[in-house]
Amino acid sequence: MDTLLNFLSSISWWLWIIIALAIIAIRDVFQKKHTISHNFPIVGHVRYWFESIGPEIRQYFVANNREELPFNRIERGWIYASAKKENNYEGFGTDRDIYAHHHIFINNAMMPYQVEKGHPNTVDHCFLPCAKIMGEFNNRKRPYRPASVINISAMSFGSLSAKAVESLNKGVKMANAYHNTGEGGLSPYHSNGGDVVFHFGTGYFGVRADDGGFSMEKMVKLVEENPFIRAIEVKLSQGAKPGKGGVLPGAKITPEIAKIRGVEIGKDVLSPPNHKAFSNVPELMDFVEAIAEATGLPVGIKAAIGKLEQWEELADIMVKTGKGPDFITVDGGEGGTGAAPPSFADHVALPWVYGFSGLYKMFQKKGLSERIVFVASGRLGFPAKAAMAFAMGADCINVAREAMMSIGCIQAQICHTNKCPTGIATQSKWLQNGIDPTLKSVRLAQYFRTFRKEFIEITHAAGYEHPCQFKMTDVDINVDDHNLSKELDSTYGYDKTLVPFNGMESLKQCAHLGGNVS
Repeated sequence: MDTLLNFLSSISWWLWIIIALAIIAIRDVFQKKHTISHNFPIVGHVRYWFESIGPEIRQYFVANNREELPFNRIERGWIYASAKKENNYEGFGTDRDIYAHHHIFINNAMMPYQVEKGHPNTVDHCFLPCAKIMGEFNNRKRPYRPASVINISAMSFGSLSAKAVESLNKGVKMANAYHNTGEGGLSPYHSNGGDVVFHFGTGYFGVRADDGGFSMEKMVKLVEENPFIRAIEVKLSQGAKPGKGGVLPGAKITPEIAKIRGVEIGKDVLSPPNHKAFSNVPELMDFVEAIAEATGLPVGIKAAIGKLEQWEELADIMVKTGKGPDFITVDGGEGGTGAAPPSFADHVALPWVYGFSGLYKMFQKKGLSERIVFVASGRLGFPAKAAMAFAMGADCINVAREAMMSIGCIQAQICHTNKCPTGIATQSKWLQNGIDPTLKSVRLAQYFRTFRKEFIEITHAAGYEHPCQFKMTDVDINVDDHNLSKELDSTYGYDKTLVPFNGMESLKQCAHLGGNVS
């Protein structure tokens, strides 16, 4: 009897399954939205499922170690291992095609730089502050020397989750770096002890007037109430979508985000392409100077680079007036954490190496390169790429996606959907529960320390004490099949201006200008 009942029970289960599949098949046949499902009922759904997990399949099973973009498996593995303080070495030689276009070669010295007893790096192997001071030339009231050459790039609370932002801020405090807020405003999660660069764009979130424009009163109040804000950055454009403005989907807007930004819950937040506070270069200059005067802080601008005519106008005004931005952050046109249409991410603005070289060359010809702290942002969070950037004239590196990976990002590439599986780029409380800020902040700090340690070691191998000493001739880059590599000065047509440097000890003595670099 029991056997018969079990048999009938199993039949009923199979019957329900068959009925469910039949309903799905009938629905598929009569719907007209998806051709595959209509032509191949039930089976067609498998195709859509495979398509949805395509990035993961390629990432783990199809793509080779050096093939995937934007970050390949070797690059991601180096970040993960560095963040966890695990072995990040490779054995049996490189598997990279070293003859490939744009491959970087660092020219090592016959005799590496010798670190003497008592040198700052004998005490802290990761001691690597910026050689320049933001706001020094323009005599700002509160100049700032970044205590680290690698820092967090602009990523907003809203685009990133609360726990992700908290992890990053606690991590930069441990690593003596700074944390750029992104254009979403200053949140409580940016207030865990790390130095902060307050960044705003055309939406003026956090310093927004009632009419949607900029409020100097709110800016001054923000700086006075939050002394850990060390510099201010005005966003002209970003690499993901220059000239388009920003978008935060309504699905990501919680009551907390709405309060911080001054926007409505559930509605997409669209930042316009243009600023209300200025409409031309002279007005931009006046705007920068007004903020610096009112707050006492260094003020910089961030942009992806395309046409140089207006940049040249800016440089001419700087030469004429002796004023101007204290730092310029150059973003790579290849895009970053911001969601964007492929037409923008793929084609609008120049990649970092082309954009930066053109801009730096122009500022250098006008005698301005020593006045500006150049911040580089565009997939440069690896020691060899950073060496190339410094050889071209960069003074600091900002990282975004690399920082996200150090706290657990798996490059799922669905940041804009609010379904980030690691809880980093989502406002889902459930998905965020997987992030432990106490643990993840340590991993961010360890990634920064490992980066600086290996960067210092590469610098010493080239015969220098600090990466600001790198010259264009210290780095070769593959150009074509006939002349496999050219030094950077030949490739990009300029020699960088050498940064005044009197030894690492002199940077240690200027700790009061930046974070705790002692």
